[in-house]
Amino acid sequence: MSEVITKYTRNVPHWQPRVVPVDLAEATEEQLEALKVTPSNTKVSDYVLTLAHDVESLKVRSPLFNAIMYDKGGMSRSERELGALGASMVNHCIYCAAVHAMRHAQLENSTKTTDELFQNGSNANLEPRERAIFDFAVALSQCPSQAGPEHIEALQQSGLDEAEILDLILSSSLFGWANRLMHVLGDPVRKHDVS
Repeated sequence: MSEVITKYTRNVPHWQPRVVPVDLAEATEEQLEALKVTPSNTKVSDYVLTLAHDVESLKVRSPLFNAIMYDKGGMSRSERELGALGASMVNHCIYCAAVHAMRHAQLENSTKTTDELFQNGSNANLEPRERAIFDFAVALSQCPSQAGPEHIEALQQSGLDEAEILDLILSSSLFGWANRLMHVLGDPVRKHDVS
């Protein structure tokens, strides 16, 4: 028995797919080739195994994900995670919000920012640079046209250069897409023992 989770947390829930994921033992050569490049170089998740049903899309998705979230230069990893977290909160993607909040806290070696965001949402008391990053990610995720010149100016005044702003646009936009795909394919659940 499982319960769908509706509250933000850094504890990453189990993601329960609605489509049966590809079984690695029965995967085709094309699926195995597409699965070689996993986003975080960890165990292949049920999400990625579900995406493996569409080999052509997965072959493009994983390198794109890696480039946006992990490439050197530009915005810091933790700030990319903050952009992804802002998008995930707008889209109410509990699973992605947990993953990006957990990664942000690990990279920053602090839970201060994510605690504040989960407790107070858009009214969170953030450092000016974090505020500019989060506000831009939220505006872009609510409706791209809401991310206006005032958001870019706030980012620039907070010290972000053009490469960092581009990384923020890419990380926030990537999760605008990924959140919606994840919602359709499954649910974040907490498993309960049935005894």
